[in-house]
Amino acid sequence: MTPHRTALKREVGVRELHDQLSRYVRHAAEGGEVFVTMRGQRVARLSPLESGDPLADLRARGLLREPARPKRPAGERRRLSAEASVSDLVAEQRR
Repeated sequence: MTPHRTALKREVGVRELHDQLSRYVRHAAEGGEVFVTMRGQRVARLSPLESGDPLADLRARGLLREPARPKRPAGERRRLSAEASVSDLVAEQRR
């Protein structure tokens, strides 16, 4: 006798998702979508990743700008003179 696998649900509770995670992830990788619920409320969605640039849509809608100049390395800081005011120091930290 061949074990029958039940069809995957469109909405699944956290416990069932945990028990059958690989099946649901495989389903999403193949283009499916599953909503995850906790106590009957939808809390998450498992869906396939879109190929390509994930930020392209944000750029197209004007919600994202590329930096004008590259970021300084973490350890590199500018030296301020001893006469620097507090406002100069705050302005430097915000850069």
